[in-house]
Amino acid sequence: MARQRIGQRRPGQQPAPYRGPGWQRRPTLGVDVGGVLVTLAGRDEDTSFFGGQPLLTPAVAGVFEALTALTAAPFAGRVHLVSKAGPKVAANTRAWLAHHEFFDRTGIPAGNLHVVRERRDKAPVCQRLGITHFVDDRLDVLAHLETVEHRYLFLGGTDDRPPDGSVPDWATVADTWTALATLLRESIPVPATGRP
Repeated sequence: MARQRIGQRRPGQQPAPYRGPGWQRRPTLGVDVGGVLVTLAGRDEDTSFFGGQPLLTPAVAGVFEALTALTAAPFAGRVHLVSKAGPKVAANTRAWLAHHEFFDRTGIPAGNLHVVRERRDKAPVCQRLGITHFVDDRLDVLAHLETVEHRYLFLGGTDDRPPDGSVPDWATVADTWTALATLLRESIPVPATGRP
């Protein structure tokens, strides 16, 4: 009888879940900016602001309260913002976050902002950071995040809705930050120690 090599699949066998570096890490949350933290003013950019007054672009309802609670527990400071943006939008994003005192209000470290140039570039960032949960308003972004076990399609910051039946099984849909926070908490099993 031939021996099967470790990591080699038998014909018809499903692939094993991702077990790369850090797969046993504690729950870590990744969050997009445009359409998730910031209400989209249009769909020309992934993160679009109100014309010449980007600082007046409103936050998505409930985002500050939800992220403050999630950053305290169950993610215990392991929350990262991962945004696709060019230089101008990245500067507007940083200015918006500073103007709204985002990091002070939520407890998320300012160093946990990661800006990439292409949507697909979020995947290696998530893998490097050991992100286990990710929230985005775009299915095409979530599709790239194969190492992220829990992927959430957030619809509360945009008027765009996916056609009925078009959301894959691997994505969980949420319309509000209150509902999303509940889904995120429910996805994390509490070990016998009482801490996630």
